[in-house]
Amino acid sequence: MTITQLEYTVALDTYRHFAKAAEKCFVTQPTLSMMIQKLEEELGVKIFDRTKQPITPTKNGEAIILRARQILAEANHLKAFAAELKGEITGELHIGIIPTLASSLLPLFIRSFTARYPHLKIFVKEMITDEIIIKLKTNELDIGLLATPLNDALLLETHLFFEEFFVYATKSEKLPQKKYLLPKEINLNHLWLLEEGHCLRNQIFNLCELKKKNVATENLHYEAGSIETLVNLVDKHHGITIVPKLAVQNLKPAQKKNIREFANPKPVREISIVTSVNFPRKKLVENLKEEIVGKLPAEALAMQNVKVTALNLA
Repeated sequence: MTITQLEYTVALDTYRHFAKAAEKCFVTQPTLSMMIQKLEEELGVKIFDRTKQPITPTKNGEAIILRARQILAEANHLKAFAAELKGEITGELHIGIIPTLASSLLPLFIRSFTARYPHLKIFVKEMITDEIIIKLKTNELDIGLLATPLNDALLLETHLFFEEFFVYATKSEKLPQKKYLLPKEINLNHLWLLEEGHCLRNQIFNLCELKKKNVATENLHYEAGSIETLVNLVDKHHGITIVPKLAVQNLKPAQKKNIREFANPKPVREISIVTSVNFPRKKLVENLKEEIVGKLPAEALAMQNVKVTALNLA
């Protein structure tokens, strides 16, 4: 058994096509096929069902492929891990970040972080929480930046900060004329939400207790894919939405006048760095945390000492 055989196996699982997998591995199709067949013979396990199109793993093959991905990840990290022992940060770092965090958090730290570690290749992709969790477990991602807690024994969470939620509503929305609002004072019929799959949507559901209410919606049913879209919908068509603190920083001065605070205890989401429990590059995680926390606005850090209610993802 060789690392090369594992690489070919993972490539075939990724592309589900012998020609495409061979092309990505820079070998001929017969070579790739032969190497995978030898691995199957050595293990005594049929990894792929070649009678199906596209090619699919067998049930036992899925378990073998998962383990192969873990082994390859460990092998790929070994050189970078050794460099870290000498105080060097090199290699590759694959980061997944939830969309409701990407536009507000990434610009704060990503340029300074890449400048700080010029020999580290960083790949960042926006994904919803469920996708990040899957790819962390299959070692297709090294790090996730997302809302926690996830309550998953296979993942390790490194707390970064608490992010407060605010109400965004135009003056035409009849909200109580007081400084601090209660969630129950929000007209749920006027609430614009993110589409299914976003963890922020689930947190808003928990905050407004939408699961417990039979909300009589109007004839327009629209679910947005970004916080920016939600804000624009409120601006153009009125209504209400909920925005996290860092997104408020990106609003125009006129839009910031539409922000209303919640009463204590402040509803917040916890933002963390998430890795597989077996991710070896602990120093890199520490350095990333230091960079992010160091670039956060003072108001975000202040939430650490304020009475808050952290909303889970259930």
